[in-house]
Amino acid sequence: MSKNTLREDKTCLNCNYVVEKKFCPNCGQENIDTRKTFYQLFVHFFEDLTHYENSFWKTIRNLLLKPASLTKEYLSGKRMSYLAPIRLYIFISFATFFLLSVIPDNEDTPDVKVNSKKVLVATKKKEKDTIFKEQEKIIKLEQLGLLTKTESDSLQKLFIQTKLKQIKDKKNNFTLLGSSYNSVEELDSLQKHGKPSEKLGAFEYWITRKMQLVNDKYDSDELKEKFAESFIHNLPKSLFIYMPLFALVLWLFQNKKKWYYFDHGIFTLHYFSFLLLAILILRIINYLFEFINDYTFFNILEYIFATVAILYMFYYFFPAHHRFYGESRVVSACKGIAMFIINIIFIVIILSVMAIYTFINIH
Repeated sequence: MSKNTLREDKTCLNCNYVVEKKFCPNCGQENIDTRKTFYQLFVHFFEDLTHYENSFWKTIRNLLLKPASLTKEYLSGKRMSYLAPIRLYIFISFATFFLLSVIPDNEDTPDVKVNSKKVLVATKKKEKDTIFKEQEKIIKLEQLGLLTKTESDSLQKLFIQTKLKQIKDKKNNFTLLGSSYNSVEELDSLQKHGKPSEKLGAFEYWITRKMQLVNDKYDSDELKEKFAESFIHNLPKSLFIYMPLFALVLWLFQNKKKWYYFDHGIFTLHYFSFLLLAILILRIINYLFEFINDYTFFNILEYIFATVAILYMFYYFFPAHHRFYGESRVVSACKGIAMFIINIIFIVIILSVMAIYTFINIH
């Protein structure tokens, strides 16, 4: 440890309390000279760095290999040797979602996106050319005297309407509420002049109109791409909403006098930190295997690793729950299965709401 020079003045710089020894008895600040030499600054930085690294790797090791040990240690008061649960979760969450967003699916992904856009543009141009050519044919028939001006205009109008209807049918509007419309104008018209059975409730109409505006703005391929991108971007928000509910389910299944909601919250932070870290490790390993996937041996090895990792992620909760709450394996397993079912319901509800929110906010 580095040696810091104590101040001759016994008044604490932070709270003006009298400091008899090295640390202030009121606020805990060390009563040392604030101005340091470059050597002292370097040594202090090195000490902080190595302390953080030691606690970080110790925390990660226990998180992955010793289910619930971090939670038990933290609640028993041993907190200086490990990263704090909230700091750990924020760091892992940021690292996971950031790296998942920058790691490409495969080497051909950029080209595939570019090619799909080219195909989309070419398809739209082809459809416009088809309409134009058919109109030219009708005009030639009119010029030859085989059609009158009125018949020519009617045929052109009918052809254009039919072609546009075919294009709309191909579009396959995305809907989450069971109703599909060709345009916002059609929806508004039915809502204003349609039969009572065709009209929507106020909230359903508001949601449906928002979704139809998005459908009118983008074609199906662009819509799928933007929706997937936005939905993944909103996943951290969904997780942030879901975690307190997960802790609430734990609280409902445990002795209220023995366990506080705070205890379940710490368990939840550590458990979700493990899940996110495991997902990140799995994705990195899979990405590395993509460079050697031409060999059958490595394909089999990748499949085995992914299978074991996924099974371990599902298994992890049960020993963690058993060790932390001190219940028998049978009781812990039964509670775990019941909680799993309840959490599936919560997940479906949250993801459904997030899907609607994501869709109506696509820009």
